[in-house]
Amino acid sequence: MKVLLVNGSPHQKGCTYTALEEVSNALNKNNIDTEIFWLGNDPMAGCIGCNICLKTGKCFRNDLVNTFLEKVPNIDGFVFGSPVHFASSSGALTSFMDRVFYGRRNLFQNKPACAIMSCRRGGASSTFDQLNKYFSMNNMPIVTSQYWNQVHGTTPQEVKKDLEGMQTLRTLGNNMAWLLKCIDIAKKSGLDYPQNEDIIKTNFIN
Repeated sequence: MKVLLVNGSPHQKGCTYTALEEVSNALNKNNIDTEIFWLGNDPMAGCIGCNICLKTGKCFRNDLVNTFLEKVPNIDGFVFGSPVHFASSSGALTSFMDRVFYGRRNLFQNKPACAIMSCRRGGASSTFDQLNKYFSMNNMPIVTSQYWNQVHGTTPQEVKKDLEGMQTLRTLGNNMAWLLKCIDIAKKSGLDYPQNEDIIKTNFIN
């Protein structure tokens, strides 16, 4: 089994990476393979709703979104990490997730996911709420921990001193490993995923 951890920070080895690494180490100790996927610091375009990806399976912008989507079929769980920017996730990660999840419920459903936040002081809880919505709208089990999945600090060294935050992330990794193993046992015993109804779409006009 393998978990893909997404680093939505413009800093490759900064505070968000330090937090993701703590989750990754806990997963590894539970014999779960991991990979940290960095979004880089080049501009990340947002979704323009052209629907081309629904026809071709790929975004017309041939960038990291397509690279990520190629990995998804072979991934069992996801962790999305972000610094807190104005009480929300980074602009790059928001644009990335908008495009990754658009019209791709069948690709992600039933795969556990969670979000982690790195902040200097505040805004983590609103970021946590923002990121969890992607999972809750795609039939993805949301992995929880003993507290909100957040760490505090302005440098990796400070983040490591946030003992409660780091413990929360280790617990998160352990919980995700346990859930992945439970799902694996269920599948091997013949218990299939829930069969969902076709989506009924309505709006507030008709």
